[in-house]
Order: sequence, then C-alpha cells, then structure tokens
Amino acid sequence: MSGGSGADSGHWFEEVAAHLGEAYLRYSFTYGTVQEVDFLVEALELDAGARILDVGCGPGRHSHELARRGFEVVGVDISQAFVDLAAAAAPPGATFVRADAREMSYEADFDAAISLCQGAFGLAGGPGADTGSPDPDGAILGRIATALRPGGRLALSAFSAYFQVRFSGENDDFDADSGINHERTEVRDPTGSVRGADLWTSCFTPRELRLLADRVGLAVEGLWSVTPGDYGRCPPDLEHPEFLVVATRSF
Repeated sequence: MSGGSGADSGHWFEEVAAHLGEAYLRYSFTYGTVQEVDFLVEALELDAGARILDVGCGPGRHSHELARRGFEVVGVDISQAFVDLAAAAAPPGATFVRADAREMSYEADFDAAISLCQGAFGLAGGPGADTGSPDPDGAILGRIATALRPGGRLALSAFSAYFQVRFSGENDDFDADSGINHERTEVRDPTGSVRGADLWTSCFTPRELRLLADRVGLAVEGLWSVTPGDYGRCPPDLEHPEFLVVATRSF
C-alpha cells in the first residue's frame, strides 16, 4: 500500500495553505465538522472500525472527528503544512500522509472515502494542474475509486456551477469553457498577516458528477445540494454552494 509521491508538486494550493496554517480553522465553513460527520456516518453506513481515506484532509478536522468515533482514518493532503498540523493534533486511529491526490496508489485498501470542500475535490485546476491528463479532477476521482474495496463507499462534495454563476462576485472570474472559477482574495496567517491569493476552483453540475462517477466505476446512490455544516438530503438546486455525492464502488 502506498499513498503517493511526497515530491514537490508545484501546485498553487501549497503556497496558500502554508500561509494560512492553523488560521484555516478560523474560517466559518470549518465550524460544522460534527454535523457533517454525523450525516456522513449515517449516509455511508459505516461499520464500527471501518478504514476510511480522507482525500484533501487539510488540517484534519474530519479525520480527527472520525477517529474519535473509533474509525481508522488515513488523511492525505498536498500541503505539508496542513499534514503537519493534522498529525500534531491527531487522536489515536488517525494518520496523515503528504501526497498529491492525482498520484495516489492505494488499491482496494479502504472501506470508505471522503473528499470534502472547502479545499479538497475541485482544486486540481489552475497552475500545477498539468499531469498529462486533460481532466485532473476525473483523475483524482479515479484514484479514490481504486483506493476503495469493492462495495466501498465514497462521500464527495464539489462546488456547484449553478451557484457560482448565479452568485458570482466582483473578485470572481468564471470560465464557462473549463468550469473553473478564478478568485482573487486575501488570506491571513495565524498572526493576522494578510497576503493576496489566487484560488482556482472547478465547479460542477449534477449531470457532470454522475458521468465522472460512472466513468470510474462508482454507482451514485445520492446527490444533494448542501451548505458546509448543514448536510442533508436536499435535491439539487440553485441555492446551495456545494453538491454532496454518495456513491459505491461497483467493481
């Protein structure tokens, strides 16, 4: 079993994460971890002691909460700064690996996987995205599917293209051809020091997510519109910033 390469990827998110550090956990979207995990444990029908892969784990908030509930969790993130923070605060049962999700080499090692915004699936666009694949997001989904045991289940959240177009701000530049939104913003480090940052986020429609899942052997069982900290079974709409997909590895 191998998580993937630890070499520098040149991905734009690494620099942003290095500046944010533990200040990432001050953003309001991180406050709903317990509610999100409550919902995911039920939706994924997780058995006691299940082995879970957390792709794009950031500082490890979901991994930590799952490990505290008795699950065995491996968190993967491209940012060494985030991996170090996650490992430093890890409860028993949670371990963390610095790896590029596009290059993970796990094979049938996990009962379940999660990849949750903000900061996970959908960040493969922008600088550093060229891995020889015309679809880096699809490549990541394929790696996740391969990491699951047959019958293993995935919960994945992705940014809604509908929401992004409808509520685009003055600092957003949405590319209709690629579906990638480029946002110019500011981020603060733990001391409050501010720096400018460019964020590139792939946005999706429900149909696109279903097609991507089908292509890598994942059978979608549920697809809902959600807001961080308020996961539920709301049918896809234009009002929520994310879609949440629950799928099963079918082969």
